[in-house]
Amino acid sequence: MASISGSDVKLVVIACEAGMGSSVMVANMVAKQLKELGIKATHSPVNQLASSGADLVLCHRGLSGRAKQTVPDKVVIPFDMFLGDPAIASVVQAIKDGSTISDG
Repeated sequence: MASISGSDVKLVVIACEAGMGSSVMVANMVAKQLKELGIKATHSPVNQLASSGADLVLCHRGLSGRAKQTVPDKVVIPFDMFLGDPAIASVVQAIKDGSTISDG
């Protein structure tokens, strides 16, 4: 289990299968919500996470195992829905509050 303080997050990466589509939408949504804090959000194919510079990874539940294998030292938060998922909302709030985010 990995954890990070929300106040230490500077880059959120949304992992995806190929690097386009739904993850771009989620990355844009998260970026807008965190822009005022100077925190960036982007997307990356799951197999390129190690070079992404991510402090925190969000990905669809189906990819979370692969994401965790790629970056075992990073917090990987799975979500089920690309829009309105409570896991994403919880992470955004934890970053804003500076509270601990854990993946397990």
